[in-house]
Amino acid sequence: MTGRLLPSGEAALLVECDSLDEVLALHDALASDPRPGLVELVPAARTILVAVDPERLPLESAETWVRRVQGATTSAGADRRGPVDDEAIVRVMYDGDDLDETAARLGWSAESLVARHSAARWRVAFGGFAPGFGYLVSDDWPFEVPRLDAPRTRVPAGAVALAGAFSGVYPRESPGGWRLIGRTDAELWNPDRADPALLAPGRRVRFEAVR
Repeated sequence: MTGRLLPSGEAALLVECDSLDEVLALHDALASDPRPGLVELVPAARTILVAVDPERLPLESAETWVRRVQGATTSAGADRRGPVDDEAIVRVMYDGDDLDETAARLGWSAESLVARHSAARWRVAFGGFAPGFGYLVSDDWPFEVPRLDAPRTRVPAGAVALAGAFSGVYPRESPGGWRLIGRTDAELWNPDRADPALLAPGRRVRFEAVR
């Protein structure tokens, strides 16, 4: 695995990857072999920001560490399931406004979509869009769901949705173009918690259907 490393200010490196699978594989490898002075790993669709305390881990040393880990990492076995000992269970009422239409686009019944979505083993690939929003991926969900032609001006907090190859949960009311398949009462973001985001990058997620 190779990728460009770019300085990002005086306390971070930006690692460019060729694919999301490379991001997942490298993120897991770096997280499992942290260096003293590492502050945070921030994955995105094609990049990882490696934030450091330069007094403890100079950028030159951080670059050497990242290059070494890159050389020993392959994206072929990227685990989209997340660590089994860190799982968030999100209880979902599958009654979203787009459930039936989304199922029909995939050639399924609504019941089949619910069964497949709740049976998949998801992980948070990266965050974005709003505090607490996680882009979820799964090897059990190799399907593409087109976004709405016209985004909604208001999506309620807790809406469970699909777009492209991703699933996600809206942490707060906002506009959005994802297809809504359900809703949850889970608190996605709480700045007073030790870990404010329930769906933090790397975490495993399971959706549980409720009536």
